[in-house]
Amino acid sequence: MMTTLTAGFPGVRRSVAGWSPRLRGWLAVLPLSGLCVGLSAHALGRADVAATAWTFATLAVLVVLVTQVARSLAKGDVGLDLVALLSMGGALALSQSLAGAVIALMYAGGQSLEAYASGRAGKAMTALVARQPRTALREDGDALTEVPLAALVPGDRILVRVGDVVPVDGRVATGSAVLDRSSLTGEALPVTFFANEPVLSGTVNMGTPFTLMAERPAAESTYAGIVRLVEAAQARKAPMARLADRYGLAFLGLTLLLAGGAWAFTGDPVRALAVLVVATPCPLILAVPIALVSGLSRAAGIGVLIKGGGALETLARIRVLVIDKTGTLTHGFARLTSARTFGPYDEAEALRLAASLDQASGHPMARALVEEAHRRGLTLSQPTKVTESPGDGVSGWVEEQHVLVGGPRLMRMHDVRFPQTDGVPRVTASVATVLVAAEGAPIAVLELADPLRNDGGGTLVALRECGVARIVLATGDRRAIAEALVAGLPVDAVAADLDPNAKTDIVAAERRNGPVMMVGDGINDAPALAAADLGVALGARGAAAAAEAADVVLLVDSLAPLPQAIRIARHARAIALQSVWVGLGLSLSGMVAAALGYLTPLQGALLQEAIDVAVILNAMRVLGGPRDGREPMARGVPHRP
Repeated sequence: MMTTLTAGFPGVRRSVAGWSPRLRGWLAVLPLSGLCVGLSAHALGRADVAATAWTFATLAVLVVLVTQVARSLAKGDVGLDLVALLSMGGALALSQSLAGAVIALMYAGGQSLEAYASGRAGKAMTALVARQPRTALREDGDALTEVPLAALVPGDRILVRVGDVVPVDGRVATGSAVLDRSSLTGEALPVTFFANEPVLSGTVNMGTPFTLMAERPAAESTYAGIVRLVEAAQARKAPMARLADRYGLAFLGLTLLLAGGAWAFTGDPVRALAVLVVATPCPLILAVPIALVSGLSRAAGIGVLIKGGGALETLARIRVLVIDKTGTLTHGFARLTSARTFGPYDEAEALRLAASLDQASGHPMARALVEEAHRRGLTLSQPTKVTESPGDGVSGWVEEQHVLVGGPRLMRMHDVRFPQTDGVPRVTASVATVLVAAEGAPIAVLELADPLRNDGGGTLVALRECGVARIVLATGDRRAIAEALVAGLPVDAVAADLDPNAKTDIVAAERRNGPVMMVGDGINDAPALAAADLGVALGARGAAAAAEAADVVLLVDSLAPLPQAIRIARHARAIALQSVWVGLGLSLSGMVAAALGYLTPLQGALLQEAIDVAVILNAMRVLGGPRDGREPMARGVPHRP
């Protein structure tokens, strides 16, 4: 089964020889038929008919193989199929027609087995591309119009029927939606989303039809981004696979040298043929890509999209974790947890004034106050003459009142003194204080929190168990908030008050401790994700720039699958290496035995196939997952923000 597979990634079912999957599946019929006819003729005492049948069976495969090897050589690709060509051609030249037919059958059958293995391993990821919708039903007044996805724009209302794939990111316009997210996240049960809640493209409507309000163009939606990532993964080749190619060429040279040496020392060309027949590069060119593809497929099944075998290999070697705080270790959005008011203002009025002014700010705390006001049904006014001081807060006019919303420095700048607090906010466990003043007097102290994810602490502990030796929290937030958040967690260092360039510097500095994995979700994390040995982005609702810059994308809004993904990567890499060295050891032993005359060409062909099948089946053990008693985490992953 001396193939030259280079497609070590999902969805790519081809060899260097360029055979189509259909040809690879049916070509084995010819040598199998010829072998059966020949054996029947031999049993009836017609040796001449048997030899003819076996010869034609060998020639049928040899003609196809010669054509494809010639094409490869024309492109400068010296493939290991050359060994198969020499062994089949040598068998015919030395009148070893039965051995030639067996070699042809083993080779053609091996192509089918390799296609099956790659196809099964890539099934979970290629299904993402196959399910991509092409059109959507847009509501145009009282009518429904089927339009291409490219025609959809934010604000369009789309009818999603039962069984339809959600075409773009958006929100449930009315009622509720029951969506199956298993193909994206591995979640076993459908999830219910209510009116105005966000839903991701690529999920499947399992309930009644509902109307979706589009929020992004199709090309910018989550599912389209995932499809691009899968296609990019298919185009990449792992460093281990490239190494296997180089070893494969060395193996080809060793095979020819050993075969030529056996012939030269014994004068028996049959020994040279036996060496060629038993030579099997499958441990090199099949075990590595099949194990890596299987690992990619396993990871995709738990909601982790890894962009190719190279990223999978790096994931297996990670020793240092640099992790962002906001939106990664925490949920990324603050909620109002308490309010203390002064003077004639009650909580609702203080919140209304603060949120009205904060409509002009893009700060996360400002957005949190605006969303809280909308949630409570408060009517906001349009602010005027707004001035924002980065890091301090916002000042402006709301309904003829001069309003201040921010931190203590902003209040001191306007000579506003808060009773008891003295303008000093409380900061504990990721709780931050927003001060609100109107007409030079304090009116409220609002406390907001962006708490640690429920699975955050457990994930860090699990990463330690997976071999991550050092964990660094890198955040643009204040040090007091960051240190309070990770108190008691297995974090070795906290780097706070960082801008994007500073995060990149942290990643570079940590390389002295081993390969670095950076985990983040925002646009400001993209440079650090690209600079790390391995970038991991939360893609469920993170920034598109982060997902594009990352090597790994978590399709769930959770860190929980990451430790399991590392275990899968290490399992895949270990099995790939095991298959290579054990397979090569068996092959070399067989070649030496053939050179010494202990194996005939027919026996060598059977031994060669046994080794190939063993190597492929061993590589496919990756699909079963690591044998550490742990089950994939995706089934228990919190599936709602």
